[in-house]
Amino acid sequence: MGALSEQSALEKLIGHRFADPKLLTLALSHRSHGALNNERLEFLGDATLGFVVADWLYDTFPRAKESELTLMRASLVRKRTLASVARQIDLGRFLLLGQGERSSGGHRRESILADGMEAIIGAVLKDGGIAAASGVLRKLFADRVAAIDPSGGKDPKTRVQEWLQARGHELPRYEVLEQTGDAHAPSFRVACHIEELQIAVEAVGSSRREAEKAAAREALAVIEARR
Repeated sequence: MGALSEQSALEKLIGHRFADPKLLTLALSHRSHGALNNERLEFLGDATLGFVVADWLYDTFPRAKESELTLMRASLVRKRTLASVARQIDLGRFLLLGQGERSSGGHRRESILADGMEAIIGAVLKDGGIAAASGVLRKLFADRVAAIDPSGGKDPKTRVQEWLQARGHELPRYEVLEQTGDAHAPSFRVACHIEELQIAVEAVGSSRREAEKAAAREALAVIEARR
């Protein structure tokens, strides 16, 4: 497959056809390939990625706090995530590397893949503007944004506690209502009481901790429904 055919295949994968194909060639050119390389486009793509992702998260999670938005953005723009997206479109096979870098497996290296991804974003911005760059990012990152956890991975008990503390409310009270099953397969039924808000919910879990987390999750659902 020739260079133009290779680039056409990549254009289909990212969802953008370049008006100026030389921009894509430049974006794919690692510094080991020559003096004319993708480092400047990488710089531009990094800034574009940060802006587009921030705007996207702002609209997607209207109730998320600034600290939560910052953590979510960081998880999406980090090198590991960019390299994963690059592997998703098999970017390594399109990169233009020096012979030594190619022989040593540079087309599989996380840092090179991530930098190449940023350079492509920068190239799309220069070729089609911010709308085009946003379109490519929304295509490539859609599944990751859909799966992101706005809580930053905090368990429901912590989230309930922080929500109540931030508003000056008393902390929830957990009560074991019932324990059934044998030692090898126990089952706990736990209630979560938030008297100040007149919330009382129950849940079941395979341990007291898991049941409390499930009850906290139910309490969060009630809180959310009242907002």
